[in-house]
Amino acid sequence: MRILNVHLQVADLVRAEEFYCGILGFKVATTGPQSIELRAESFGDPIIRLTEVPNATPRLEPSTGLFHVAILLPNRKELARILKRLAEVRYRLQGFADHGVSEAIYLADPDGNGIELYADRPRTEWPITDDGLEMYTKALDVDDLMVELGTDVQEWKGIHPATTMGHIHLQVSDLGKAEHFYHRTLGFDIMQKTFVGALFLSADGYHHHIGLNIWNSKGASPAAKDAVGLSRFTVEMSDLIALRHIQLQCQRSGIELEEVQPDKSSMPSLLVRDPDGIEVEFVVQERIFVN
Repeated sequence: MRILNVHLQVADLVRAEEFYCGILGFKVATTGPQSIELRAESFGDPIIRLTEVPNATPRLEPSTGLFHVAILLPNRKELARILKRLAEVRYRLQGFADHGVSEAIYLADPDGNGIELYADRPRTEWPITDDGLEMYTKALDVDDLMVELGTDVQEWKGIHPATTMGHIHLQVSDLGKAEHFYHRTLGFDIMQKTFVGALFLSADGYHHHIGLNIWNSKGASPAAKDAVGLSRFTVEMSDLIALRHIQLQCQRSGIELEEVQPDKSSMPSLLVRDPDGIEVEFVVQERIFVN
C-alpha cells in the first residue's frame, strides 16, 4: 500500500506550476481544463494534481484539511540536493527537523499548502522503545546533511525520478472520530500516539502513511469548497481483494462510498469521505512486469 497522489486546489495554476515545476523540478504528466498532473519522472505515476479554482478563497484558520503533504526523496543525498536548490533560488523555508525515522525540510507552496520534503533513514536505524516505534522532533543537522553532496557539482536537473508521495498529514476536528475512521474502519495500524493531540498510522510497518492532529483545528469546520488546499488523496491498494475489504468495512460501518466503474483501460476504485469531508480514493493499478 502507498499514498499514490494528492489533489490540491490552487488560486493560480500558472503560479503553482512555476513553483512545482520551475523550482522543485516536477514534470507535467497531463493537462486538463484548469488542471495539471505532475510526476517526478518522464514516465511514471502522477503524484500531485493541481486544479485552479476560479476566484479561490484563502483557507481560513481554524479549519480542517491539509497540514502538509510529504514528498519522499529516495535518499539523504537527494534531500541535500533539493535543499541546495531551494537555497540557490532563495525560496523561503519554514523549518527543519530530525524525526529519528527521517530527516525533513518544511516549506509551503504559493497558496500556503504545507510541504514536507524528507528522506527516510534505513528501517534498521529507526528508534524503537518498549512502547514501539519512536518518532520525535529534534533539530536537523543541516551541515551534516550537506556533507552528502561532497564535491558533487552536478547541475540541477529537477527532482529525482524516484521521488514519491510518502505520507499525508491532516488537520482534523476530532481525533477520536478520525482514529475510528482511519484505524477501525479502514484498517490502518496505529504507529504512534504519544504526541499530545496527534496520531500516526500506516500499513506494512511504515512509520506513517497518515498523520492526524488537532493542534489548530479541534472542533473546527471544513474549509470552504472554493478554498485552496487539499480536496482528495489517493491510496493504492495491493490487489482487488484488499479493495473489496475496504468496501465491506465501509458498508458494515454505514459509511457512504462511491464505486467508480472502470473503463476497459482502468481498474475499479472506491471513493469515501472522512469525518471532516476529505475525499479518500482507493485504487488498484494494473501493472505490467517485463522479464
